[in-house]
Amino acid sequence: MSRIIVIGSSNTDMVIKSKKLPAPGETILGGTFMMNPGGKGANQAVAAARLNGKVTFVTKTGNDMFGDEAIHLFDKEGIDTRYIIKDPKNPSGVALITVDENGENSIVVAPGSNGTLSAYDIEDEIFRTDKNDLFLMQLEIPVTTVEFVADRAMSRENRVILNPAPAHYLSDDLLKCLYLITPNETEAEILTGIKVQDETTAGKAAAKLHNKGVQNVIITLGASGAYVLSGNIAKMIPVIPVKAVDTTAAGDVFNGALAVAISEGKKIEEAVVFANKAASISVTRMGAQASAPYRKEI
Repeated sequence: MSRIIVIGSSNTDMVIKSKKLPAPGETILGGTFMMNPGGKGANQAVAAARLNGKVTFVTKTGNDMFGDEAIHLFDKEGIDTRYIIKDPKNPSGVALITVDENGENSIVVAPGSNGTLSAYDIEDEIFRTDKNDLFLMQLEIPVTTVEFVADRAMSRENRVILNPAPAHYLSDDLLKCLYLITPNETEAEILTGIKVQDETTAGKAAAKLHNKGVQNVIITLGASGAYVLSGNIAKMIPVIPVKAVDTTAAGDVFNGALAVAISEGKKIEEAVVFANKAASISVTRMGAQASAPYRKEI
């Protein structure tokens, strides 16, 4: 099995369940409060580890209780934490999340130390890898760091998977370094200018990203499934319908599972089927990392 090097964010999620999401200026009385480990990078690392992936995680935490607890939990999941950096000046990242009765969510993130993860923090040893190893990244760390890692990894013939979330402009130079990109509908529209609503529009957006140099494109469309453009394959892959309770980390679980399947040598179409199953399980549970399933559940 190939190694999965996840480089990204780690947050503490503070979650409130409520009947509805508040409108601007509105105060509502919520229900259950939970404090959970989160952050897109951490979520994806944990999701991959629980599915038997061989995971190394690179992140930057604050020198505080949130950071200490996060590292402790990563160790418990069997993740290689040797390259995690502690920021002496900035606090660990925090996310405030409201989840309504339909499982939809609203999230505000204070990046903290995540925003200071730079190319200087990435040790050279991380790139001394087997060519089959994967790099998995997101955009809750500086895009300049993502560009540095992608360029360095590609030059060593490693495959780079980018989950472009939160949505952000990406240069053509970065796109050309990517083995795979996994935007959702909103992110795909920001990257291509094409409003993604169905299989046809997803196909157009995927083709535009491919023409910019991305080798493979997967556009996730929530309960409708995922559109795959890879080699001769250009089609929607559906999901198993479930009753959603909390969609907070569904995309992160999808990406972590996808990386595991690819690291095991599965073709991208097979990997998406596997990732869809993992994400479907995750939305039936509350929390971010807590919702990630184990391999036996798939």
